[in-house]
Amino acid sequence: MFRTVAALIRKEFYQVIRDRVMLRVIFIMPIVQLFILGYAITTDVKEIDMAVYDFDNSEQSREYIRSLSAGDYFTVGSSERRLLESDIEFRENRFRSILVIPEDFSEKLQQSKPVTVGYIVDGTNANSAAVASGYAGLITRRFNEKMTGFKMPIRMNEKKLYNPEGESVYFMVPGIVAVLITMITISLTSMAIVREREIGTLEQLMVTPITTPALILGKIIPYAVLAYLEMSLALLVGILWFKIPFAGSWLLLYGLSFLYILTTLGIGMFISTMTRTQQQAMFFAWFVSIFALLTSGFFTPISNMPESVQYLTYLNPLRYFMTVIRAIMMKGASYDILYPQIFAMAGFSVILFGLSWIRFSKRVS
Repeated sequence: MFRTVAALIRKEFYQVIRDRVMLRVIFIMPIVQLFILGYAITTDVKEIDMAVYDFDNSEQSREYIRSLSAGDYFTVGSSERRLLESDIEFRENRFRSILVIPEDFSEKLQQSKPVTVGYIVDGTNANSAAVASGYAGLITRRFNEKMTGFKMPIRMNEKKLYNPEGESVYFMVPGIVAVLITMITISLTSMAIVREREIGTLEQLMVTPITTPALILGKIIPYAVLAYLEMSLALLVGILWFKIPFAGSWLLLYGLSFLYILTTLGIGMFISTMTRTQQQAMFFAWFVSIFALLTSGFFTPISNMPESVQYLTYLNPLRYFMTVIRAIMMKGASYDILYPQIFAMAGFSVILFGLSWIRFSKRVS
């Protein structure tokens, strides 16, 4: 028995060593994932984009603004829009917080009278909003101590948009829907085609009168339908069970989801042309899905990642779809707000699906 087991062990090791693709999957991909995970996932919240409306424009108000921008917590800028239109800045993801300084700010400080400043924060990500509010409150208290000793004349009136209750599930569930679509379409498409090749039925289909476009469409359309069904089911659970509000357009969400599904189907087809076995296809699909997940902003805002990783996220189609689904569901964003993401997803869908179609057609022809 010992010799039999030893022989089987040698055979399995020999098969793994002989398969160079599997060796790369086993040893190289986990190291790449480790670096991505180590740099992309962080609980720190820094460089929060803040728009400032300074109606006082005094030396004291400018000093207060400088105290907010002194560290790496806030990136202070000015908005080109009026205060009443500032919500558009949030929907465009240009700013994550707004500070409003009243015109009597310096006057009341000099008289040691209480003065209230307004602080508006994007509550889509409840954790980031809470941390940003904590930073603003701490810096305000320190400024109070510097200017007036231990008196507290500056008070902060805080308002959270889109998620006033601070429920993290409002932020997570739309992201989970996007992740489900990604993993289902990539893994199922890649492994299903490879499975056909492994058992020999793909070659049998190739010798039939079926045209190559008909063969490809027949293979991928079922997974597109499954992705829509999975998406609809997940949205239904999120809205009915988790009570997540849906503020935008259903038609816009499903239309833009089609662009993204084309992209992920193209990735799955491309993986199927690179691999020979289901095991290889599974590992490649897992690697691509994890990379997309870690660099999409699902866990951590992209602005909090190192600059090198931020540039890497532009190559991730899930980054754009993650923004789209959260903006439509929570902020009611329309196409005139989401056009940068729409153009990016359209480009990815045309390039990735088109190249995968061409490559797959050559393999089956």
